[in-house]
Amino acid sequence: MTAPALSVLDLVPVRHGQTSAQAVTASMALAVRADGLGLRRYWFAEHHNMPSVASTSPPVLIAAAASRTSRIRVGSGGVMLPNHATLIVAEQFAALEALAPGRIDLGIGRAPGSDPVITQLLRQSGTAADVERFPSHVQDIALMLQPEGATLQFTSGGEYNVTSTPAATGAPQIWLLGSSDYSAQLAAAHGLPYVFANHFSGVGLERALDLYRTAFQPSAALAAPLTFLTANVVAAPTADEASERALPQLRTMARLRQNKPMTALETVEQAVAGLAATSDSAELALIDSMRERWFIGDATSVASDLASFAARHGVDEIMVSPVSGSYEAEPLDASPGRVQTLELLAG
Repeated sequence: MTAPALSVLDLVPVRHGQTSAQAVTASMALAVRADGLGLRRYWFAEHHNMPSVASTSPPVLIAAAASRTSRIRVGSGGVMLPNHATLIVAEQFAALEALAPGRIDLGIGRAPGSDPVITQLLRQSGTAADVERFPSHVQDIALMLQPEGATLQFTSGGEYNVTSTPAATGAPQIWLLGSSDYSAQLAAAHGLPYVFANHFSGVGLERALDLYRTAFQPSAALAAPLTFLTANVVAAPTADEASERALPQLRTMARLRQNKPMTALETVEQAVAGLAATSDSAELALIDSMRERWFIGDATSVASDLASFAARHGVDEIMVSPVSGSYEAEPLDASPGRVQTLELLAG
């Protein structure tokens, strides 16, 4: 069985005692290591007001990672378009394409990436917040990113030309992201690459891929369906270590799904102690359910399971979210567990 190409989805995790600066430093080092290991792409997610996540601004993080790497594609997984004006997104990613020509991906999502209060704050200044116009907003960005730009038509009959940068020689590759049928159908209708957010829930994966592939309409950007899978992954020298390192993120996700107050990620020791002391049957059930869908174990078993997963769904690439936690003694400005996951899987 052929091993799939590997890519990385990074939420820039923040653990107890760690500053945002230290978390970002750790993620930049991880991006550099991914580049050196020959991985295909490195994407930053967009989330807001979460104590355990520092990936609030993908364009800033992409620029920093692109400046530290030489060959890996760098992008967003994704930019949550309802939070932003379309021209701003196009200008940001045109600038990124100029900084790292041929290496920029623009993944676009329709969800807000936060709670309703923060969503309202993000949209106060006027953005592409009307989700009913999401398809036209995606098209607007794609047109503005092209070297020739876009032409606005006024009701009075006039025209106005808009470009995201004065003299582009290329454009980022646009991907639609989603965890429901909507983005799969939209990507198919417009001939765009598509990624299902399998790392978030996994529910509806088969249906979304089938809808996308069946309804796909070739476009100038893409002749045939193009997709890959995301997955939460922890690989370690032993299955026991991998199981321990997965606990901080498992417990955080369980709290999120129960609408409990969020905190910075626990250390492995804190998570092990917390799990041993809990009597919350709902939390335990959620953790067990997520364990079944995540890829946790030694290098051989995880690599084999990822290859089977890719083959089963007909893709040649897996974007891993390396959710390996840190032990208390490990440095705050590094993430040895996440580096270890990538190194073991890259062979």
